[in-house]
Amino acid sequence: MNSDLLVVLGLLGATIAMFAANRPPMDAVALLIMILLPLTGIITVPEALAGLADANIVLIAALFVIGEGLVRTGVAQQLGNLLVRRAGKSETHLILLLMGIVAGVGAFMSSTGVVAIFIPVVLRVAFNLGIAPGRLMMPLSIAALVSGMMTLVATAPNLVVNAELTRHGLEGFGFFAFTPFGVPILLVAVLYMLVARRWLCAKEDPAAASASKPCFSTWIKEYQLKRRGFRLALQSGSPWIGRTIAELNLRSRHSLHIVSIERRRHFSTNILSPQADTVLEVQDVLFASTRNPQLDIGSICQENDLKELPFPDTYLSGISHSIGMAELIVPPESKLIGKTVLASGFRTEYDLEVISLKRNHKAWKRPILEAKFAMGDVVLVGGAWHAIRKIHQGDRRDLIVMNMPAELENAVPVHTRAPFALGILALVVSLMVWGAIPNVLAALTGCLLLGLCRCIDMSSAYRAIHWPSLLLIVGMLPFSLALERTGGIELAAGFLGRLGDLDPRVMLAALFSVTALLGLFISNTATAVLMTPLALAVASEMGVSPYPFCMTVALAASAAFMTPVSSPVNTLVVGPGRYTFFDFVRIGVPLTLLVMLVTVILVPLVLPFKPGIMG
Repeated sequence: MNSDLLVVLGLLGATIAMFAANRPPMDAVALLIMILLPLTGIITVPEALAGLADANIVLIAALFVIGEGLVRTGVAQQLGNLLVRRAGKSETHLILLLMGIVAGVGAFMSSTGVVAIFIPVVLRVAFNLGIAPGRLMMPLSIAALVSGMMTLVATAPNLVVNAELTRHGLEGFGFFAFTPFGVPILLVAVLYMLVARRWLCAKEDPAAASASKPCFSTWIKEYQLKRRGFRLALQSGSPWIGRTIAELNLRSRHSLHIVSIERRRHFSTNILSPQADTVLEVQDVLFASTRNPQLDIGSICQENDLKELPFPDTYLSGISHSIGMAELIVPPESKLIGKTVLASGFRTEYDLEVISLKRNHKAWKRPILEAKFAMGDVVLVGGAWHAIRKIHQGDRRDLIVMNMPAELENAVPVHTRAPFALGILALVVSLMVWGAIPNVLAALTGCLLLGLCRCIDMSSAYRAIHWPSLLLIVGMLPFSLALERTGGIELAAGFLGRLGDLDPRVMLAALFSVTALLGLFISNTATAVLMTPLALAVASEMGVSPYPFCMTVALAASAAFMTPVSSPVNTLVVGPGRYTFFDFVRIGVPLTLLVMLVTVILVPLVLPFKPGIMG
């Protein structure tokens, strides 16, 4: 062992220790390594910075942007709403659907992003079903991690492994090369969680539930809104068709206010925020509220050829991507004090409708137009999210935002562009599958089209890119070159190669174990960077195909189930699920062993050990 190798191993050990302690942050550690390695003289400055020009780094950045496009257009949220509708009251169906949808979405976008999208969805479902979030958050994180085993672009470690193959002059993995392993592993994970869920808390903690953000269903009960909300469909003979909301003057004539309009367009239903000049069309579905508890809605429907539709408890949550609610408080110096809702011109000034209010912790039961604002009143308002945010960011002299609902996370800026986002995603995937152009160009084309179709703007695109992750990959890439140049890879390969004298499957198990254990201390991306050169060297030492070994490393890097710090995906669900470190250990360790067993059995069948063969 030469002195240069000792220096590199010393830096590697220090890096792992800093990663494990999370001090300084991992991206800062990667930057430090980019500085120190060239100073040792083992690699040059251009070699240390070569990762910045790597096509896979650009590809990962572009995938973050595409994922954000799916979020901003509501595609991901609609999948969440599908989950709510289809699961019903069955926890088993809920886990099956949740893990399937999350794994499917995560196959084409960041797993961390998928978890961030689905956390509020799962919290809402858990609240509605009266079960503990901890029963669902663990299946959510596991499905997101398994989604990284579905496609080439599903997670950064897959791209790192693929880049290392191409760097050594070998053919890379195809877009769906991971799918034959990811699907069986997902099935195993789903079946496992249906059994292991009994090890998680079974009942909701009322104190914890009350401490969480309120949701629409909470306010519907508190303000007794269920009896004052209606869904009205305009039939072909309705006199309201072709007239503007201002012309109908429903507020004065019928004590009705239109909160939102469902309008069918081609392959989607748009949720419109009504304006005075909005013209109503046939088959529009109006969501209307009334301030008069005694309103005879049946007579209104009969007179105007309307059809009253069901108003389920989950309806408001289902349209929360466009229409919002918030609780505001009237401060002592507010100009609204002493004025009625009508006299204050609330709708005109704030572009929001006063739905109800509380005074002395009691919901207002008389017609709301008769109420005069008083200091300390809690006012429930509804309308477009941008109007609610405007009050939230205002000077707070007249109104202060007291509570924003959990559904705020579901707000979608450009939900009408969802068909474009889906079409662009299909195009990008098709280009990658067919290999018509390099993957990075396909992803960049998708980003450009998302911008041209107004699914995303430049500022949102830049914010969507997780720069710390990119810097982590760039900073860790020089380690593989340094270890290779100093003989470290060859030394480790020789040691591990002896384990596989009897059967290469033993080597697969060894590689999987080392990769999974290393992932306890450092990120799965950094683990893939360090282990892929070792996998290639072991394959060369044994005289067999490198593909099964590289695939094993990629799958093991995504099998970060064992601790809450193994992956950002796990870290995100710790708070909402109220998990302890031991929860991940007792659920994650058996699952990791199962995934390793499936990997060792399947990988040689799909990717034979015979040199030069790729399945």
